[in-house]
Amino acid sequence: KKKVTEVQTFPVPFPLDEIKTNITITTNTPSKPSKEQIINQAFKFHSQGNISEAAKYYQYFINQVFEDYRVFSNYGVILVGFGKLKEAEISYLKAIEINSNFANAHCNLGIVLRDLGNLHQAEVSFRKAIEINPNNAIFHSNLGGILKNFGKLKEAELSCLKAIEINPNYARAYFSISNLKYSDKNKMWRDNLFSKSILTNKSRQDHIDIYFARANVLHKEKNYNDSSKFLELANKLKLTNRPSKPEIILNKTKSLLSESDKIKNIE
Repeated sequence: KKKVTEVQTFPVPFPLDEIKTNITITTNTPSKPSKEQIINQAFKFHSQGNISEAAKYYQYFINQVFEDYRVFSNYGVILVGFGKLKEAEISYLKAIEINSNFANAHCNLGIVLRDLGNLHQAEVSFRKAIEINPNNAIFHSNLGGILKNFGKLKEAELSCLKAIEINPNYARAYFSISNLKYSDKNKMWRDNLFSKSILTNKSRQDHIDIYFARANVLHKEKNYNDSSKFLELANKLKLTNRPSKPEIILNKTKSLLSESDKIKNIE
């Protein structure tokens, strides 16, 4: 299955190499912008989704040899959006060097390390993020994904359950645990997963995760008809998110439905 990434990434409308060092920064004052002005403007552009301008201001800030852990962390997110994982790793490490207690940077570093294939160091980063902030569902869910890769399925299950305990509305945790051979007996999380309220005020990606999770759970319970219905709902939304790769999604659907038919024939 595709690796799960629990970090918000932003597509930047130009290649990283096109971000020049001789950036022109426009301000309303004739003097050179202060450190605070640059940070505030960068954060403003970033929050507005204007990634090209945010990237320019972040790099301008860095070129001035200013230091702020938030800048290096946010710039790392943008670099991930570029697909520049090694550069993102360096940016996150700099954020951690400035503020070693910034849990988000440890988590995001873990994601980059995982995607670079350094799973053991990724686990260390996720555990450090949890040590700093044990009440973040995303951190536990990410750790669960790494533990699954190591074949530590019981530990992975416990991490996912902890994520759900912290945030019962966190869609990705349900998707993650639904892909495990879970052993939780009371299945309180299952009731949450199939409740109407869990879909309230959720993003499109959250709906996709929830529908896929429901399909996985029902498939494990051999309720193939309902499983296929949720699978169809998930894939319809998925196709609108990634219309360029419909064959991948459809092939996965055919494979799951084919597996269901084989089991039904055996029964």
